[in-house]
Amino acid sequence: MKVIWSRRALLDVEHIRDYIAQDSPAYAHPFVERLLHATRHLPQFPRSGRAMPEAKNPHIREVIYQGYRIIYRLRSDAIEIVMVVHGSRALAGQNNTPWE
Repeated sequence: MKVIWSRRALLDVEHIRDYIAQDSPAYAHPFVERLLHATRHLPQFPRSGRAMPEAKNPHIREVIYQGYRIIYRLRSDAIEIVMVVHGSRALAGQNNTPWE
C-alpha cells in the first residue's frame, strides 16, 4: 500500500518547518525529515496508528511524533495523510473536518 500526502498535510509540514526555522533554521529541516520518517512503517502496518478519537471513524487514525499528530485516512488503495497538527490544538467539534 502506498502513502499519499494531501496538499493540506504538505502545507501543514511547511508551516511547521517555517515556525521552527524562526528560532532554529539548522534544526527545522532535520525535524521535518524525522516527522516525515515517522510514517515510514504505515505501508506495512496501516493500522499501527491509534484511531483518532475526534473522528469516531476507525479508518481515521494518527501517528504521534514529538507532540505533532499526523492524521491519516485508510483507503482501499492507499494511506492518505490528511493533516499534521500540534497535539495541543483542539480538533473536537470543528465544522471543518479535513479528515472526512
